[in-house]
Amino acid sequence: MRQRLRKMIQKEFRQTTRDPRMRAMLFLPPLIQLLIFGFAVNLDVENARIAWMDQDRTPESRELLSEFEGSGRFAIVATPASEAEMQRLLDRGTVDGVIRVLPGFAHDINRGRTTAVQVLLDGTNSNTASIVSAYAGQAIQRYAGEAMADRQRAKMIAGTVSAGEPLHPAVPRVETRTRVWFNPDLRSRNYFVPGVVVNIIMLVTLSMTAMAIVREKEIGTMEQLMVTPIRPVELILGKTLPFVIIGFWDMILVVGAALLIFRVPFAGNFGLLCVAALFYILTTLGAGLFISTVSRTQQQANMSTFLFFQPFMMLSGFTFPIRNMPQVVQWCTYINPMRYFMEIVRGIFLKGSGIDTLWPNFLALALLGVIVLSLAVQRFHKHLD
Repeated sequence: MRQRLRKMIQKEFRQTTRDPRMRAMLFLPPLIQLLIFGFAVNLDVENARIAWMDQDRTPESRELLSEFEGSGRFAIVATPASEAEMQRLLDRGTVDGVIRVLPGFAHDINRGRTTAVQVLLDGTNSNTASIVSAYAGQAIQRYAGEAMADRQRAKMIAGTVSAGEPLHPAVPRVETRTRVWFNPDLRSRNYFVPGVVVNIIMLVTLSMTAMAIVREKEIGTMEQLMVTPIRPVELILGKTLPFVIIGFWDMILVVGAALLIFRVPFAGNFGLLCVAALFYILTTLGAGLFISTVSRTQQQANMSTFLFFQPFMMLSGFTFPIRNMPQVVQWCTYINPMRYFMEIVRGIFLKGSGIDTLWPNFLALALLGVIVLSLAVQRFHKHLD
């Protein structure tokens, strides 16, 4: 049995590497996804383009402007003088937002009245708009805190001078200090690149398993294999074990690129990641075997792979948080193996989580893998019979 299985695996590797399309599947998907999610997909807003519209033109409004310029998060690219000019900047997408200081700004501050600063945002990209809004709110709150402290200090000085008492101008202040765990720089690359590991393993092993078996049926060699001394279990192992190795190869390739090229932190245990990948590959191989039983041509296998992969990826939490989805859709994600492996990969990469934290995901992934692979093997075995 070992000799027949070894020959079958060698034959599968030679056939895979000889086919140009299969060779491309080994390298192109990891390369393309790494380039896209490592360089092109960037949700960070490090330098927002804003327009400054000062209708008060006082020292107080210029102090507020210095808060924005000194924050390092804004670039003042325009100073519109009219409503029409401001509208054109937003319509053309020249700026991400407009900070408008209304007339009477300094007068209201000096009189101790409530005043307002208008922040107009381009909401075409909701993510960018929310980030720019938060940055602008922080700058305005810093200025408001300083203005309030200066006014309270001035009142205290005036009161002590009139009463003839010693000066105690110190005013208590509360400062907010934020500490971000796991991703201190808030780089979206650190969030997306580990998820590429999940996508690559699913896409490559699913499609290659289905296409390798369908290719045998399409060119007529499946019947020749069935009349040889090879037993069905040996045929199944010979067809699937090479893609287990290929799945691990792609995982190592992506992890290496994440660490060396994109500098994504890896705080966890690589061995634990390999164990999780093995459980995950069980489900992808099972799905590939199932596709092979319902497809007659490689074109059908490609289409079926797309129908499997796309919904799984969208419901895995790779791009959109699962908790933001409708409740019914959240229930559907419990049968999605990509969901559990996505949480494991990001937990190991960014948080350094161990088995004590991730064991529910490991258990769900192992159960899904055993169930899917068992059902697929049973169906494929009947198909061979």
